[in-house]
Amino acid sequence: MSSTPSTTKNTQVQSWREWLNSDTPTSRRQAKLSAWYRAWLALRSNPMAMFGLLILAALVFIALFAPVLAPHDPFEQNLAARLTPPGEGGYILGSDSLGRDILSRLMYGSRITLYIVALVALMAPIVGLLVGTAAGYIGGWLDVVLMRLTDIFLAFPRLVLALAFVSALGAGIENAVLAIVLTAWPPYARIARAETLTIRGADYIHAIKLQGAGTMRVITRHIWPLCISSLIIRVTLDMAGIILTAAGLGFLGLGAQPPSPEWGAMISAGRKFILDHWWVATMPGLAIFTVSLAFNLLGDGLRDVLDPKKNTK
Repeated sequence: MSSTPSTTKNTQVQSWREWLNSDTPTSRRQAKLSAWYRAWLALRSNPMAMFGLLILAALVFIALFAPVLAPHDPFEQNLAARLTPPGEGGYILGSDSLGRDILSRLMYGSRITLYIVALVALMAPIVGLLVGTAAGYIGGWLDVVLMRLTDIFLAFPRLVLALAFVSALGAGIENAVLAIVLTAWPPYARIARAETLTIRGADYIHAIKLQGAGTMRVITRHIWPLCISSLIIRVTLDMAGIILTAAGLGFLGLGAQPPSPEWGAMISAGRKFILDHWWVATMPGLAIFTVSLAFNLLGDGLRDVLDPKKNTK
């Protein structure tokens, strides 16, 4: 009797799981995939981390399909419907002082939030990784100079330093991103340096150097990969602070410029109506709170999964 397609599919899935869960991988590819699969299983067993991941997946979906999902044009003004309460006149979350739909502006504003988060998450850890590994592996005067520079940046509150950079560079979303990157890299440099100091004395590093590997090869091929997990954890946990910093710059008028639907700028525009028309400032505030909470929950879950010291006794 021939097997049905569903039975064949279940058999293939089972064989893939057995291959990924194998304790004796036969190739480097299988070992890497097995490690990622087990990390995913561990993350999936954390309900709060999965809740944060679900929120962020929904945010990405909304940002991608905002033109389809938004019930109104986020820039269209309707002064006859200004300050409409939530649920009335076709405005699910109400309208602002210019009669623009708050829900539509929040959906389009998610694009700006993800744009800022993505650029900072790509740039700041890379800068920190370069500075930290160079200082930790090469040492000497370079370590002293780079770490004292890092200390100078860490001595200032992030928002204050970001305000100084944006004031010097000029208002705008690109300058705001650059200012946040310039204030966000020092913690990653500290982490990368600490990891490098721990790794550089390992026996396998000495063996690689005896085989003729140069400084760049040791750093890029054998130190950077071991620093990535710690940086991923820190990046995820820092996203909430980055979003708040970006919102703070937008609130002060130094981030995305009007009429862009940036969440911090929306709060700033609605603060004068907070007592009588609470929804104008509250809705973007709740959006910032929800996304920040999601990043924190996901970061806690990733820390439990990726921390190499969690199973040490």
